[in-house]
Amino acid sequence: MLLTAEYFVLDGALALALPTKFGQNFVFQQTESHTAPIHWQSFDHAGQCWFEGIFKQDGTCLQASDAPTAERLTQIFQAIHQLTGQPFFAPVHIEARLEFPRYWGLGSSSTLIAALAQWAGVDAFQLLQATFGGSGYDIACAFADAPILYQRRDGQPNWVTFPFAPPFHRELYFVGLGAKQNSREGIARYRARNSAANIDALRAFSTLTADVVCATTLEDFERCIHEHEQLVSKMLDLPVVATRYFSDYWGTVKSLGAWGGDFVLATSRAGFDETAQYFAQRGYPEVFRYGDMVIWGER
Repeated sequence: MLLTAEYFVLDGALALALPTKFGQNFVFQQTESHTAPIHWQSFDHAGQCWFEGIFKQDGTCLQASDAPTAERLTQIFQAIHQLTGQPFFAPVHIEARLEFPRYWGLGSSSTLIAALAQWAGVDAFQLLQATFGGSGYDIACAFADAPILYQRRDGQPNWVTFPFAPPFHRELYFVGLGAKQNSREGIARYRARNSAANIDALRAFSTLTADVVCATTLEDFERCIHEHEQLVSKMLDLPVVATRYFSDYWGTVKSLGAWGGDFVLATSRAGFDETAQYFAQRGYPEVFRYGDMVIWGER
């Protein structure tokens, strides 16, 4: 979970990132097969195999149940070859098992990159840039056992562990929206803005992140995330999620990650039952307490 919109993290804004308890597990088993050098299977949270593919030793696909997924894996395998300088993979059976519904998102791509990088002995951030691209915060989260403060400096990832367990954490919730917001046009407008204005915004985002992690009351926290939402809205020329979906909500709602992603953060003084009922009545039944979602560490 990323509290700052990733576009600004990519440009150097300081961000608070929250690794989640729901993840993805991988099993790599060497085989003696000569007909299926790389046998890949992906399973959902219910144990159902949703993708299966057979790949050559150089990573190209022989057969697969889903072409786009196979193309993405081939891209990753070929990027690994370029990073290692090794022409072939040894025969292996790979299983990927999700602990959450596929539509949640929650960094399944980043855990994929992190796991394959460890398996192949390459740098995960280099593999990310050669494949998916992005700020790299999610790769850092894949290796983290507590929230982190993340920032790119001179294009390089830097982070420190920051166990974010505020005194008001019982009044923080995550709500699944089940759909991503298409924000490409907003990003293009942000990129087209005056560079000085963008620099000022990045400084403002970094200051707000510092204020968020220092907040000791829910009121201070809500002020920070409200200001953050308004600034992102201005920079991307997109409406805030609270206005679009929850205009009558009594707390504060904040977008996460790519700004308009699968989950939002909501504050509430009403307690879990009443809060969950509000969102369920509006078609969003997946509501989680902060402590049930985040690997939050100790303070």
